[in-house]
Amino acid sequence: MPVTENTDKAVVHEHELGEQHLAGAMALSRAANWNQNEADWRMMLRLGRGFGLSAADGSLVASIVVLPYGDAFAWMSMVLVSPQHRRLGYASRMLRRALAYLQSRGLAAVLDATPAGHEVYVQEGLRDCWGFQRYSLPEARPASGWQDVSGLNLRQLADGDWAQILELDLPAFGASREALLRALAARLPEAALVAERGERICGFLLGRDGREAHQLGPLIAADLPAAQALLAHALERVPAPLYMDIVDRHTGLCSWALLQGFSVQRPFTRMVRGAERAPGANETVMLVAGPELG
Repeated sequence: MPVTENTDKAVVHEHELGEQHLAGAMALSRAANWNQNEADWRMMLRLGRGFGLSAADGSLVASIVVLPYGDAFAWMSMVLVSPQHRRLGYASRMLRRALAYLQSRGLAAVLDATPAGHEVYVQEGLRDCWGFQRYSLPEARPASGWQDVSGLNLRQLADGDWAQILELDLPAFGASREALLRALAARLPEAALVAERGERICGFLLGRDGREAHQLGPLIAADLPAAQALLAHALERVPAPLYMDIVDRHTGLCSWALLQGFSVQRPFTRMVRGAERAPGANETVMLVAGPELG
C-alpha cells in the first residue's frame, strides 16, 4: 500500500515507480550528474522494480530500483534524492523499503556504493566486498600498448554466440542475467564483441548509450590479452566520450586504460547484505556493467 508522510518540509507519498515517473527519474539522474538516460530507466523498470517518494505537487523526490537476478540475490541501485530534499532521511527510507522487499522474498542485497553513499549503506548492514573505479575518456584516440595476440579472433557478437556467452557469464556474475545482456547487445551493437580462441569464446564485451557518455561493460574475459584486444577494438568503433568501470584487482587493465588517455573519475565499493560475500568470481570480470546494473 502507498504510504503518505507529513514532514516539516514536504508531504511525501511512497509508491512504486512506473512509466509515468520517467521524467522525474531523469531529473534525479541529471541533478546527481549520473549517466543514465531514459532507455536505462525503462530497461531497469522492465527488468526489476522501482520505488519512489513524490512530493505534494507530484514531483519525484527520491528513488530506488531493485533488479532480481535468479533466486539468490538482487541488485539495488538508483538511490537518488533531489537536492532540495536531501538530509531528510529519504535515502535511508528508500533503502529500507527495498531491503524489506528483498528480505520478504529471501534475496540477498548487493549494490555498488559511491563514497558519498557508503556510510548510509553501512548503517543498514551492508558490508564491503571489493572495489572498482570508473575511468573516463573525453576524446577518442587510437588504442596503443597492446599486441594482436596470435590465435585470438575478434568479431561482432552473433545470435549463435549466446550459449557460450551465458556459459562464461554465469560463474563470473553469479546468476543468469540473459535478459539484461541481450538488452545491452541491442542498445549498442558497435560494442557487442566477442573474442575467440579456436572455436571457443574466451571473452565478450557489451555496452550502452548514456546521457553523458557511452558506457563500455560488462567485459568478461579469460585473461588480460583478450580483455585489451576487445577494448582496443571497441575504441575504434564506439565514439567518445566513454566510461568504463574496471575492477581494481585487474591492475594491468587499469594501467592500460591510463595509457589510452582514460582518467579515474571515482571509486565504487561492491557491498552485500544477506550473504557472506558478493556473488560471482571477479577473476574474469574485467569491467562491470555499471553500478546500476552489476
